Amino acid sequence: MAELPDLTVFAQILTRKYAGKKLQALDVTVPKKLNVSEAELKSALVGRELMGVRREGKTLQFDFSGDQVLGLHLMLRGELVALQNGEAPRFQILAFHFSDKEGFAVIDLQKQATPTLQPKPAAAPDALNLKESAFKSLAAKKRTSIKTLLMDQKMVRGIGNSYADEILYHAGISPFSTAKAIPEKAMARIFKSIYIVLEKAIEDIAEANGDELKGELRDFMAVHDPKRKTTEKGEEIKTDKIGGRTTYYTSSQELYQ
Repeated sequence: MAELPDLTVFAQILTRKYAGKKLQALDVTVPKKLNVSEAELKSALVGRELMGVRREGKTLQFDFSGDQVLGLHLMLRGELVALQNGEAPRFQILAFHFSDKEGFAVIDLQKQATPTLQPKPAAAPDALNLKESAFKSLAAKKRTSIKTLLMDQKMVRGIGNSYADEILYHAGISPFSTAKAIPEKAMARIFKSIYIVLEKAIEDIAEANGDELKGELRDFMAVHDPKRKTTEKGEEIKTDKIGGRTTYYTSSQELYQ
């Protein structure tokens, strides 16, 4: 699943390539996830200029002229691909065709990618807009694992399975730690690691992708990497399950319960 760093870079690339261009046509191949009819969606967007693309939590927000906004959640397997030779790619959900004959498509083998016209604002803070005091206050009330808290989109938006592991490894805190049991100084380390890990990942992905929508990149991850057996420090990378998701960690991470 695309997480905050991937989506931030996707938004940057889409803005560079398509902002200022008029949407000439919109193909809706799989309409079942729309929150409006296909006709309403096309009426709202076709003929309008794409002003830019931004990330909100785990969604992309396409801002069109006339205050029209299309939210897009790629879900587990959704991807963005450039259109070539006017042909629809396999597993296409939506396709955006601009006035200069360029465009891109949303594809998803599972057909779960979800477009939403005029999405409602989310209540939970974005991970990169999180305040330390609010984060500590939130954790102090939770009996769940700290990893479960970081991944809960109703609490903090944008972090998923992969980056939760990376953040907690960077902070030196076990993902199995009970959130409310973690001391204040350790919580401060986690908060700092959220920004360090996510911002560094954005830089790495942006450099690797250039102007291409290459999908999720995980090769630079310190611990959440099935191909790695040890960290750069020589620590054994262990795996277990939290909430049904594979968790990568080391014995050196402090456990608080």
